[in-house]
Amino acid sequence: MTCPFAILLCLLLVFLLGTLSEAQDSIPPDQFTILPWGGTPGDPAVLETIRDCGFNLAGFVAPEALDAVQAAGLKALVIEGSCHVGDAEANLDDAEITRRVEALVAKVKGHPAVYGYYLRDEPSARPFAGLGKWAAAFEKAHPGALPYINLFPNYASPEQLGTASYDEYLEQFVATVKPRFISYDHYALMDDGSLRGGYFQNLESVRRVALANDLPFWNIVLSNAHFHYAEPSPGGLRFQAYTTLAYGARGISYFTYFAPHVGNYRLAPIDQFGHKTPTWDMLRNVNLQIQKLAPTYVTLKSVNVFHHPNVPEGCRGLDSSRHLTSLDGGDLLAGEFEGAAGEPYVLIVNKDLHNSTAFGLTPKMAGSISVISAYTGQPTGFGGEQVWLAAGQGMLLRLGQ
Repeated sequence: MTCPFAILLCLLLVFLLGTLSEAQDSIPPDQFTILPWGGTPGDPAVLETIRDCGFNLAGFVAPEALDAVQAAGLKALVIEGSCHVGDAEANLDDAEITRRVEALVAKVKGHPAVYGYYLRDEPSARPFAGLGKWAAAFEKAHPGALPYINLFPNYASPEQLGTASYDEYLEQFVATVKPRFISYDHYALMDDGSLRGGYFQNLESVRRVALANDLPFWNIVLSNAHFHYAEPSPGGLRFQAYTTLAYGARGISYFTYFAPHVGNYRLAPIDQFGHKTPTWDMLRNVNLQIQKLAPTYVTLKSVNVFHHPNVPEGCRGLDSSRHLTSLDGGDLLAGEFEGAAGEPYVLIVNKDLHNSTAFGLTPKMAGSISVISAYTGQPTGFGGEQVWLAAGQGMLLRLGQ
């Protein structure tokens, strides 16, 4: 008879090895960024929960928290009041900008946990010239570190944007600030179960400008409920992650990891009392799926995105597909990609926020189809139960092998 203690010991060993494997497999943020949007304290226990939730950045941290960030196996965006670029700071002269930037960089430049520096959230186009000076100053003082600026969504008003159109806002940002990436936020899941209009059009606009300028982009999505936004759900979190991936993003951020102590904010991964909510486990599951797909995903180039059969205004349909002649089974989104040698991939997303669906497709290239598993990262066969997608779920397929 097998010793119960030996069985228990084996199970514990398997668990520990699995935990270590998850930590060791974390994708570096310079390949794909997973960010809890907002300020993060330097508490080692808190930072460990962020790592365990599948993030590779800690959020925005003060310089004195960097040692704890490094100990948790993370990197961070450094935030300090002297370098928060409001409209007034954007108008400072070059000498004062350089002085402030060099003073902050001198504190942290050699620290391995520094991924970049927080500059500004949701600026209008009016301070773009000044933001460009700040970004250039950080690039000069700390080459390789990322100056972080996040942009408005397309539902911002012309007065907020400072331009006549959203596309003009994006193009002015790239031309004037000369960023290394584009980050924007769009909160689209509403408490009546609907999707805010313009969500896919925002992805279309940012993808277009990013590709035209050879820049990666990040999308900030919801991980809490507030105002008239929906309470987090597995389907909603999957939907936001997989639609972002289908459009070729190289980063995703979640607003917010910690519940703010105001208004009707609720069900962030960590509540106002510092406790994990059900959202924490739901979000970890989605982040770990991204982590497993990332080693393959980051090698691919986005070449097309289409919707079928329901095509949102300003988006493309099946007739634009590079790799498929047919797609059926639900309200679907398809991101099309190619590997380094031109090998075709497609990421199929179930856009239904509430219902599962089975789907089928016909590739233009003959050959077998394999699924890149979101749970192992390894290829497996496509067929049988593998043709099912949960609400909001995506599936990455390699075609014509």
